[in-house]
Amino acid sequence: MSRSLLLSALTILSIAALGTSVAIAQGGAQAVLPSSTVKPHPSTQDPAVRVTQQQLTQWEPTLSNWGRWGPHDQRGTLNLITPAKTRAAAALVKDGVSVTLAHFVTEEEAIDSQTFAPTEHWMTRIDPDTGEVLFALDAMSFSMHDGQLSHMDALCHYRTERDGEYVIFNGYPQNLDAEGCKDLAIDRMGPGYVTRGILVDLPRLRGVDWLDPSTPIYIADLEGWEDYAGVTVGSGDVLLVRTGRWAKREQEGPWDYAGTGAGLHASVLPWLKDRGVAMLVGDAVNDVQPSGVEGIRRPVHQMTQVFIGLPLVDNGYLEDVAREAARLERWEFMVSWQIPKVPGGTAGPFNGLATF
Repeated sequence: MSRSLLLSALTILSIAALGTSVAIAQGGAQAVLPSSTVKPHPSTQDPAVRVTQQQLTQWEPTLSNWGRWGPHDQRGTLNLITPAKTRAAAALVKDGVSVTLAHFVTEEEAIDSQTFAPTEHWMTRIDPDTGEVLFALDAMSFSMHDGQLSHMDALCHYRTERDGEYVIFNGYPQNLDAEGCKDLAIDRMGPGYVTRGILVDLPRLRGVDWLDPSTPIYIADLEGWEDYAGVTVGSGDVLLVRTGRWAKREQEGPWDYAGTGAGLHASVLPWLKDRGVAMLVGDAVNDVQPSGVEGIRRPVHQMTQVFIGLPLVDNGYLEDVAREAARLERWEFMVSWQIPKVPGGTAGPFNGLATF
């Protein structure tokens, strides 16, 4: 098979895998039964924070931003990043120091690498007889949802069911084929943005190197960090939540972060909507795993993308920004990123910068 045909096949298989990995739960919430036998953190069953599928269904109309920015909106909460918000974010730059928020794919064979498709890099001008590289030209292929790739999910990535039809944010039908999504694809979500970022560094708050696997993050944790850092999350902000996933990986090696990662508990969903968070960046999959909500693996993904219209960045690299923020004792800064124009893409590489 030619490399171009191989890549086309992988694209189709990736889309098919995403489509068949979800099932529709009662009330319209997408359910994915965990592949892991790990039990949810016991605190997720505390009545004060416990979330059920029935609760998620009840939240759907109250959390919904469908129609808020018009019937043809493709950007969701990114609309909250106004020109005034961008100007205010630029004013936060005092030192002119930028650090990356991105982690790129590798060809490492590991539990968190080469998910959905293999990662390959090759030189494209090679003498077929001698094998000599003739010119400095190359190409690369990888999955947009690779476990090591910092990527921004498009709003077409998750769906719900209404009257027997699959729909996505803003009530669009989920119209996709082998070429990708027809609405709410990554190339429809704007050219890029500049806004205020707020880092929530929970390992620092708790005096540990990283959160233990399957540790849930609650509203009390987010507001406890606000008190510690002297910041308040507001409309149009990018919220970056560090669990220490990459620090743990560096010290202990690859692990099943997608099945047992620390992350946000579903009970934070109304808080995210009320605060007007424009984009959520996690260093793992954003949802705590297991979720603690019976029958649905990633309720934060489901509700933010389908109803709130809140884009997520999975696998964000938050180690450098955590060090710089601690050095300066400043946990708010300017965040900037450009959105790659992947035609019909369900996601795109996230190449964000934090500038202090």
